[in-house]
Amino acid sequence: MKKNKVILSISLAAALLFAAGCSANSTTSPSSSAESSKSTSTAESTTASSVDLNALELPQLTKDVAENEDLVEMVTNKGTIKIKLFPEYAPKAVENFMTHAKDGYYNGLTFHRVIKDFMIQGGDPKGDGTGGESIWGEGFETEINNHLYNIRGALSMARSQDPNSNGSQFFIVQNSDDMHDGLLKDDYPQAIIDAYKNGGYPSLDGQYTVFGQVIEGMDVVDAIANVETDSSDKPKEEVKIDKINILQEAK
Repeated sequence: MKKNKVILSISLAAALLFAAGCSANSTTSPSSSAESSKSTSTAESTTASSVDLNALELPQLTKDVAENEDLVEMVTNKGTIKIKLFPEYAPKAVENFMTHAKDGYYNGLTFHRVIKDFMIQGGDPKGDGTGGESIWGEGFETEINNHLYNIRGALSMARSQDPNSNGSQFFIVQNSDDMHDGLLKDDYPQAIIDAYKNGGYPSLDGQYTVFGQVIEGMDVVDAIANVETDSSDKPKEEVKIDKINILQEAK
Protein backbone atom coordinates (compact mmCIF):
# COMPACT_ATOMS: atom_id res chain seq x y z
CA MET A 1 0.00 0.00 0.00
CA LYS A 2 1.36 3.43 -0.86
CA LYS A 3 2.58 5.46 2.10
CA ASN A 4 -0.11 8.08 2.09
CA LYS A 5 -2.72 9.02 4.60
CA VAL A 6 -5.89 7.02 4.15
CA ILE A 7 -8.61 9.56 4.84
CA LEU A 8 -12.20 10.29 4.02
CA SER A 9 -14.19 12.92 2.15
CA ILE A 10 -15.69 15.08 4.89
CA SER A 11 -17.11 18.52 5.64
CA LEU A 12 -14.80 21.52 5.31
CA ALA A 13 -14.35 21.83 9.07
CA ALA A 14 -13.40 18.19 9.45
CA ALA A 15 -11.14 18.41 6.41
CA LEU A 16 -9.10 21.07 8.20
CA LEU A 17 -8.76 18.73 11.15
CA PHE A 18 -7.53 15.94 8.86
CA ALA A 19 -5.12 18.26 7.08
CA ALA A 20 -3.50 19.14 10.40
CA GLY A 21 -2.33 15.55 10.77
CA CYS A 22 -1.16 14.98 7.20
CA SER A 23 2.46 14.82 6.13
CA ALA A 24 3.85 16.64 3.11
CA ASN A 25 3.56 13.61 0.83
CA SER A 26 0.08 12.64 1.97
CA THR A 27 -2.68 12.18 -0.57
CA THR A 28 -5.94 13.66 0.65
CA SER A 29 -9.43 13.04 -0.63
CA PRO A 30 -11.40 16.07 -1.85
CA SER A 31 -13.46 17.71 0.87
CA SER A 32 -16.96 19.08 0.57
CA SER A 33 -18.62 22.08 2.18
CA ALA A 34 -20.84 21.61 5.19
CA GLU A 35 -23.84 22.39 3.00
CA SER A 36 -22.99 19.96 0.22
CA SER A 37 -22.33 17.22 2.76
CA LYS A 38 -26.09 17.05 3.15
CA SER A 39 -27.01 17.33 -0.54
CA THR A 40 -24.52 14.60 -1.34
CA SER A 41 -23.56 13.15 -4.68
CA THR A 42 -24.42 9.47 -4.95
CA ALA A 43 -23.33 6.50 -7.00
CA GLU A 44 -24.31 6.55 -10.66
CA SER A 45 -26.37 3.43 -10.14
CA THR A 46 -28.37 5.16 -7.42
CA THR A 47 -29.53 7.90 -9.76
CA ALA A 48 -30.62 5.56 -12.54
CA SER A 49 -34.22 6.42 -13.34
CA SER A 50 -35.01 2.77 -14.09
CA VAL A 51 -34.37 1.74 -10.47
CA ASP A 52 -37.25 1.81 -8.00
CA LEU A 53 -35.19 2.77 -4.96
CA ASN A 54 -38.04 2.20 -2.54
CA ALA A 55 -38.34 -1.43 -3.64
CA LEU A 56 -34.72 -2.27 -2.82
CA GLU A 57 -33.58 -4.37 0.11
CA LEU A 58 -31.97 -2.14 2.75
CA PRO A 59 -30.33 -4.56 5.21
CA GLN A 60 -28.82 -1.86 7.41
CA LEU A 61 -32.25 -0.86 8.68
CA THR A 62 -32.85 -4.04 10.68
CA LYS A 63 -30.84 -5.47 13.56
CA ASP A 64 -31.82 -8.97 12.52
CA VAL A 65 -28.95 -10.96 11.02
CA ALA A 66 -29.92 -12.89 7.88
CA GLU A 67 -28.40 -16.21 6.82
CA ASN A 68 -26.54 -14.48 3.99
CA GLU A 69 -24.87 -12.03 6.39
CA ASP A 70 -21.80 -12.35 8.62
CA LEU A 71 -21.81 -11.27 12.27
CA VAL A 72 -18.71 -10.19 14.18
CA GLU A 73 -17.99 -8.96 17.68
CA MET A 74 -15.31 -6.29 17.93
CA VAL A 75 -13.89 -6.31 21.45
CA THR A 76 -12.18 -3.05 22.40
CA ASN A 77 -10.80 -1.63 25.63
CA LYS A 78 -13.86 0.65 25.66
CA GLY A 79 -16.42 -2.13 25.23
CA THR A 80 -17.84 -4.50 22.63
CA ILE A 81 -19.37 -3.62 19.26
CA LYS A 82 -21.46 -6.11 17.27
CA ILE A 83 -21.47 -5.60 13.51
CA LYS A 84 -23.23 -7.47 10.73
CA LEU A 85 -21.55 -7.62 7.32
CA PHE A 86 -23.04 -7.74 3.83
CA PRO A 87 -21.10 -10.09 1.51
CA GLU A 88 -23.90 -10.03 -1.07
CA TYR A 89 -23.39 -6.32 -1.72
CA ALA A 90 -19.71 -5.77 -0.85
CA PRO A 91 -18.10 -9.20 -1.36
CA LYS A 92 -14.46 -8.14 -1.59
CA ALA A 93 -14.57 -5.79 1.40
CA VAL A 94 -16.29 -8.43 3.53
CA GLU A 95 -13.93 -11.22 2.46
CA ASN A 96 -10.98 -8.97 3.21
CA PHE A 97 -12.28 -7.95 6.65
CA MET A 98 -13.39 -11.45 7.65
CA THR A 99 -10.09 -13.04 6.60
CA HIS A 100 -8.08 -10.40 8.46
CA ALA A 101 -10.30 -10.92 11.52
CA LYS A 102 -9.86 -14.71 11.45
CA ASP A 103 -6.10 -14.33 11.08
CA GLY A 104 -5.91 -11.97 14.07
CA TYR A 105 -4.65 -9.13 11.88
CA TYR A 106 -6.65 -6.51 13.78
CA ASN A 107 -5.80 -7.80 17.27
CA GLY A 108 -4.04 -5.08 19.25
CA LEU A 109 -4.48 -2.38 16.61
CA THR A 110 -5.84 1.02 17.56
CA PHE A 111 -8.43 3.50 16.42
CA HIS A 112 -5.77 5.91 15.23
CA ARG A 113 -8.05 8.69 13.97
CA VAL A 114 -11.12 9.83 15.88
CA ILE A 115 -13.32 12.81 14.98
CA LYS A 116 -16.31 13.41 17.21
CA ASP A 117 -19.57 13.86 15.30
CA PHE A 118 -18.01 12.22 12.25
CA MET A 119 -16.33 8.80 12.54
CA ILE A 120 -13.77 6.56 14.23
CA GLN A 121 -11.07 5.00 12.03
CA GLY A 122 -8.86 1.97 12.64
CA GLY A 123 -7.26 -1.08 11.06
CA ASP A 124 -3.76 0.30 10.45
CA PRO A 125 -0.83 -1.77 11.82
CA LYS A 126 1.34 1.36 11.78
CA GLY A 127 -1.22 3.33 13.74
CA ASP A 128 -0.68 6.54 11.81
CA GLY A 129 -2.92 6.20 8.74
CA THR A 130 -0.14 5.17 6.34
CA GLY A 131 -0.15 1.39 6.77
CA GLY A 132 -2.11 -1.77 6.20
CA GLU A 133 -2.80 -3.94 3.20
CA SER A 134 -5.54 -6.16 1.86
CA ILE A 135 -5.45 -9.96 2.00
CA TRP A 136 -4.42 -9.86 -1.67
CA GLY A 137 -1.34 -7.75 -0.95
CA GLU A 138 -2.55 -4.84 -3.02
CA GLY A 139 -5.40 -2.36 -3.01
CA PHE A 140 -8.80 -3.42 -4.28
CA GLU A 141 -11.68 -1.58 -5.87
CA THR A 142 -14.41 0.41 -4.15
CA GLU A 143 -17.78 -1.37 -4.16
CA ILE A 144 -20.79 0.92 -4.56
CA ASN A 145 -24.44 -0.09 -4.78
CA ASN A 146 -27.97 1.14 -4.07
CA HIS A 147 -28.48 -1.00 -0.97
CA LEU A 148 -25.91 0.37 1.51
CA TYR A 149 -25.35 3.92 2.80
CA ASN A 150 -23.18 5.82 5.27
CA ILE A 151 -25.89 6.16 7.90
CA ARG A 152 -24.99 6.28 11.59
CA GLY A 153 -23.33 3.00 12.54
CA ALA A 154 -22.20 2.10 9.02
CA LEU A 155 -18.90 0.22 8.72
CA SER A 156 -17.02 1.41 5.64
CA MET A 157 -13.60 1.05 4.01
CA ALA A 158 -11.12 3.89 4.33
CA ARG A 159 -8.89 4.65 1.35
CA SER A 160 -6.85 7.35 -0.37
CA GLN A 161 -8.02 9.29 -3.44
CA ASP A 162 -7.42 6.21 -5.58
CA PRO A 163 -10.69 4.22 -5.62
CA ASN A 164 -8.64 1.04 -5.96
CA SER A 165 -6.60 1.65 -2.79
CA ASN A 166 -8.78 -0.17 -0.24
CA GLY A 167 -6.54 -2.12 2.12
CA SER A 168 -7.14 -2.94 5.79
CA GLN A 169 -8.32 0.37 7.23
CA PHE A 170 -11.98 0.96 8.02
CA PHE A 171 -14.19 3.48 9.78
CA ILE A 172 -17.48 3.49 11.66
CA VAL A 173 -19.76 6.47 11.05
CA GLN A 174 -20.58 8.06 14.42
CA ASN A 175 -22.30 11.36 13.66
CA SER A 176 -25.76 11.56 15.27
CA ASP A 177 -26.88 14.91 13.84
CA ASP A 178 -29.86 15.05 11.49
CA MET A 179 -28.43 14.92 7.95
CA HIS A 180 -31.55 14.26 5.86
CA ASP A 181 -32.14 17.84 4.73
CA GLY A 182 -31.44 18.22 1.01
CA LEU A 183 -31.46 14.51 0.19
CA LEU A 184 -33.56 13.87 -2.91
CA LYS A 185 -36.06 11.05 -3.38
CA ASP A 186 -34.64 10.58 -6.89
CA ASP A 187 -31.29 9.72 -5.29
CA TYR A 188 -32.25 7.91 -2.07
CA PRO A 189 -34.85 5.44 -0.84
CA GLN A 190 -37.27 7.21 1.50
CA ALA A 191 -36.32 4.83 4.32
CA ILE A 192 -32.67 5.88 4.02
CA ILE A 193 -33.62 9.56 3.99
CA ASP A 194 -35.50 8.88 7.22
CA ALA A 195 -32.49 7.00 8.64
CA TYR A 196 -30.28 10.02 8.00
CA LYS A 197 -32.48 11.94 10.45
CA ASN A 198 -30.69 9.90 13.12
CA GLY A 199 -27.23 10.72 11.83
CA GLY A 200 -24.65 9.59 9.33
CA TYR A 201 -22.63 11.25 6.56
CA PRO A 202 -24.34 11.19 3.14
CA SER A 203 -21.42 13.04 1.51
CA LEU A 204 -19.51 9.75 1.70
CA ASP A 205 -22.12 7.84 -0.33
CA GLY A 206 -20.92 6.77 -3.75
CA GLN A 207 -17.29 7.23 -2.68
CA TYR A 208 -16.50 4.69 0.04
CA THR A 209 -17.48 1.03 0.35
CA VAL A 210 -20.11 0.40 3.02
CA PHE A 211 -19.87 -3.26 4.03
CA GLY A 212 -21.34 -3.52 7.51
CA GLN A 213 -23.63 -2.01 10.14
CA VAL A 214 -23.35 -1.78 13.92
CA ILE A 215 -26.33 -3.56 15.50
CA GLU A 216 -25.18 -3.37 19.11
CA GLY A 217 -22.66 -1.16 20.90
CA MET A 218 -23.17 2.29 19.39
CA ASP A 219 -22.69 3.58 22.93
CA VAL A 220 -19.17 2.18 22.70
CA VAL A 221 -18.64 3.91 19.33
CA ASP A 222 -19.84 7.16 20.91
CA ALA A 223 -17.51 6.67 23.87
CA ILE A 224 -14.56 6.21 21.51
CA ALA A 225 -15.59 9.27 19.51
CA ASN A 226 -15.57 11.35 22.69
CA VAL A 227 -12.02 10.55 23.83
CA GLU A 228 -9.50 13.36 23.99
CA THR A 229 -7.39 13.65 20.82
CA ASP A 230 -4.32 15.55 19.67
CA SER A 231 -4.03 17.97 16.75
CA SER A 232 -3.92 15.08 14.24
CA ASP A 233 -7.13 13.51 15.67
CA LYS A 234 -5.19 10.68 17.30
CA PRO A 235 -6.50 9.64 20.73
CA LYS A 236 -4.15 10.74 23.52
CA GLU A 237 -4.89 7.47 25.28
CA GLU A 238 -4.84 4.37 23.08
CA VAL A 239 -8.18 2.89 22.07
CA LYS A 240 -7.38 -0.71 21.18
CA ILE A 241 -9.12 -3.49 19.33
CA ASP A 242 -8.38 -6.49 21.54
CA LYS A 243 -9.82 -9.02 19.10
CA ILE A 244 -12.63 -9.64 16.63
CA ASN A 245 -14.76 -12.71 17.24
CA ILE A 246 -16.67 -14.35 14.39
CA LEU A 247 -20.21 -15.08 15.61
CA GLN A 248 -21.79 -16.10 12.29
CA GLU A 249 -20.59 -16.77 8.77
CA ALA A 250 -22.86 -16.19 5.81
CA LYS A 251 -24.37 -19.24 4.13
